[in-house]
Amino acid sequence: MRLLLLGIATALLVSCSSGKKPDDEAFLKSLESDSTAVVGVDEGVINSILERIPSPLEISVLLKESGSKYSPEMLNSSNNLPKYNSNYKKALNLGIYGADLGYTNVFGRNSDGLKYIASIKSLADELNIGQFFDVETIGRLAANSKNLDSLLLITTMNFNHINHYLQSQKRDNLSVLLLTGGWLEAMQITCQTAAKNPSNVELREKVGEQKVVLEEILLLYSFYKDDANMAGLLADLESLKAAYDKVEISYTYKESTMQIVDGVAVIKDNSTTTINITPQNVEEIKNVTNSIREKITR
Repeated sequence: MRLLLLGIATALLVSCSSGKKPDDEAFLKSLESDSTAVVGVDEGVINSILERIPSPLEISVLLKESGSKYSPEMLNSSNNLPKYNSNYKKALNLGIYGADLGYTNVFGRNSDGLKYIASIKSLADELNIGQFFDVETIGRLAANSKNLDSLLLITTMNFNHINHYLQSQKRDNLSVLLLTGGWLEAMQITCQTAAKNPSNVELREKVGEQKVVLEEILLLYSFYKDDANMAGLLADLESLKAAYDKVEISYTYKESTMQIVDGVAVIKDNSTTTINITPQNVEEIKNVTNSIREKITR
């Protein structure tokens, strides 16, 4: 499984041609005083969690391969952009719009994708991280689904630059919010699709796998209990955890074996993971996820 960083999916590209340095003073002025992260989280901790989160773009590929049809009504309309007037909402919806861009790209809906690119750039500029976004390159790569691997690689590499910058500004909470927005959007798209296709075991298990990811995200939020906005979101995520408590994940260890593949010795992991999740579980998780997302996007 290709893992990626955050819900800004196909949107993160460092602009190498501009030579523009981050405007630290403008960045600091843009921050609301009531959302300052009191306790910083080590950059390596955030990165290690991000690496275990499946990319919204990756999930979109899975949905397409499952035979699902393009359903733009599941996405957050770019018309909602003017509603987001706090850094809290901007960061979360930047992640959400990134996931939506990945979805439109996988299904080849370039006209819809262009709207999300514009929204992403707008939010990034307002958060004073627009210097990390090269709209021209994003548009060129997103116009062709054959560029998915390039988008995945570049996105993975360059979120590290954004995360490092936010860390240096003591704004690691924005990194966490970007992550959460992208993950929640990918979750609700997957849940809705899985609920419509109860016989698709792979989609149902993909929903079940997110139980482990949610536990990691909850650990991150435990550092931000003094932030009113993030504490409220933590409470919502705890309600999602309650729904996930009914999902069982078991791991069976089996000794690895070695086999020769094309003349090369390869170690085969024979251990297995079993995910017990019912269509009823998916429905409950979907409802809670949609409720949380609605609070963020409205």
